[in-house]
Amino acid sequence: MDALIKTLFQTFAKSQSANKMARKYGLRFGASRFVAGETIEGAIDAVRSLNASGREATLDHLGEFVATEAEASLSAMMCLKTLDAIASSGVKANLSLKLTSLGLGISEEVCLSNLTAILNRARMYGLFVRIDMEDFAQCEKTIAIYKRLREQIDNVGIVIQAYLYRSIHDLEELKDLKPNLRLVKGAYKESPKVAIPAKPDVDDNYKRLIATHLKNGGYAAIATHDSGIIDYAKQIIHELNIPNERFEFQMLYGIREDLQLQLVREGYKVRVYVPFGSDWFGYFMRRLAERPANVWFVVKNFFK
Repeated sequence: MDALIKTLFQTFAKSQSANKMARKYGLRFGASRFVAGETIEGAIDAVRSLNASGREATLDHLGEFVATEAEASLSAMMCLKTLDAIASSGVKANLSLKLTSLGLGISEEVCLSNLTAILNRARMYGLFVRIDMEDFAQCEKTIAIYKRLREQIDNVGIVIQAYLYRSIHDLEELKDLKPNLRLVKGAYKESPKVAIPAKPDVDDNYKRLIATHLKNGGYAAIATHDSGIIDYAKQIIHELNIPNERFEFQMLYGIREDLQLQLVREGYKVRVYVPFGSDWFGYFMRRLAERPANVWFVVKNFFK
């Protein structure tokens, strides 16, 4: 049953018509648990609260289904405004973004033009930018763009997904760059030809990626809510004598706050992924697909 629900919400996440319908109801669906409002101001307030409890953040202005250069430019402008807001407010945060929201589906040139402007602004402020990984169709292009950027720019990182067979190879291809990587399990519905279908096997591959990347000398943002994976990461960090400056734990806004705060108390750096914006539906559906138990939470909030 859970597999059926997961497939259903992953399908909704890609539906433009469902996205448009959801916007009519704002965040009434219960998405406010996972999305820090629709405005930059609301997002900065959320980050201030996280900072007050010892956590840092990465802000993501949500945007999907970009079809024109004008839409891509608007998305890039929101990223620039987000960087401005981080700098002016003094909060401890960086920026996450998706290349499709900057026009990757239109052309690589459009995407790179927007992305370069964002990275230059971030470098001016001394801020870091994370390129999110999307579905498998975007993987090769995203990694190629990251490699190209790293020839001249250091303040940029990328994401590697444990459920893809190719990921261990990608680590080896990137290791000479000493990259700053967010390591995740992966949340998109993919063919078993490219993605590991069984969760225990994904977990094993995730552990392999964590150990390999730490041994390679790169910075690891270990993004998971899985206590077992976190315990494994702590063990490897201890065994390899990895200093605190080379890793952090990351979690999603609204999920496992108890675990986030526990890690802070234990002296670990914790960064919370804080999405915001009006185009929240696809992100919200993927969160429900990851954990169908959240559906009941949504139903209760909808009828309040």
